[in-house]
Amino acid sequence: MANFNLKINGKTEQLDVDPTTPMLWVLRDHLKLVGTKYGCGISQCGACTIHLDDNAVRSCQLPISAVGDQNITTIEGLSENGDHPVQLAWMEEDVYQCGYCQAGQIMNASAYLKKNPNPTDEEIEGAMNGNICRCGTYTRIKKAIKTAADSKIA
Repeated sequence: MANFNLKINGKTEQLDVDPTTPMLWVLRDHLKLVGTKYGCGISQCGACTIHLDDNAVRSCQLPISAVGDQNITTIEGLSENGDHPVQLAWMEEDVYQCGYCQAGQIMNASAYLKKNPNPTDEEIEGAMNGNICRCGTYTRIKKAIKTAADSKIA
């Protein structure tokens, strides 16, 4: 076990956990931040996507010991009231079906739009490749990302 001071969603959290513990389980089991989902466990589906210093990363394979002093943002910390432009676009375009993958989708999309606020369809498809939606809402996901980008508030 080791002591870690993490900056999560704007707060400092002190934890005593095994250094190899993946951030997904730190968030879900130790901090009760359950918006980040377990999907595949091998960084292939994107359900566990969080932000590490504004970069989208898969938390299921990210050991707590690799975080250091970087800022972590989960879906719970993306916005206080669910009013981040990407979240609003998701609702406007009625993206949700089962919803299981959507936190990871939103986290990936919001990090991407910070880097490229005016993406083409092809750029969106490339950026979102690897975030799997079992319900197949890819068309609505792309439309929501375009809506968020067009709002000029992302």
